[in-house]
Amino acid sequence: MMEAMNAGSVDFGQVGDSPPVFAQAAGANIVYVAGQPITNGQGILVKQDSEIRKLADLKGKRIALGKGTSAHNVTIMALENAGLQFGDITPVYLNPPEGASAFARGSVDAWAVWDPYFSIGELKGGGRVLAQAIELGKTNSFYIANAGFASAHGAFLRDAIAALAQVADWAEANRDQVGKSLAEVTGVDLEIQTFAARRSSFAIGRIDDGIVTTQQAVADRFHKLGLIPKRVVVRDAVWTPPQS
Repeated sequence: MMEAMNAGSVDFGQVGDSPPVFAQAAGANIVYVAGQPITNGQGILVKQDSEIRKLADLKGKRIALGKGTSAHNVTIMALENAGLQFGDITPVYLNPPEGASAFARGSVDAWAVWDPYFSIGELKGGGRVLAQAIELGKTNSFYIANAGFASAHGAFLRDAIAALAQVADWAEANRDQVGKSLAEVTGVDLEIQTFAARRSSFAIGRIDDGIVTTQQAVADRFHKLGLIPKRVVVRDAVWTPPQS
């Protein structure tokens, strides 16, 4: 999506915290237009009978995660909380369906992922929650736009975000209906989607200083590890909506 947005094939979309960092580092023509603080629904799973009982036990283990995704950031935060380095584990870069298979087979020791895959692993995949992202530090997801589109259609984008915020408010108060709707759209089991919806955060708001600070920390982690070629300044890519 980030590549398509940079090319102008997509104008607007929702994404986790890590992809826009990599996109900004690559010079992509994108801007952050709204934030969505994450309170639950992503983290690290291990098997029910795993010897891994605390974050420090991840040392020397194989962890499935998506490279450049929010799960990548969650994994780094988990290691930091345990006083470990990223080099202390073996990352196995897999997309969520591949990660689910590897976790089910036992070919990885832990799996970092987000909902609904997190719920699938917990409810159907024999997973035990080792850590929720919220226990490790602040995380956010974002609404991102092509910078050219945001500049040319600022009022439209502002109104679209306001409409989405109204929907988000409804979702906060109607979680089971959200689960039902998502199950119908995605084909994912109703129990899974309802479980995920009940612990999700839907609220949408402006990109404030706190969110910028949190996102800058994400960018700095990836730069420190050499995963992005240069340090990025998140604030440089924050969109300012037009006045009403």
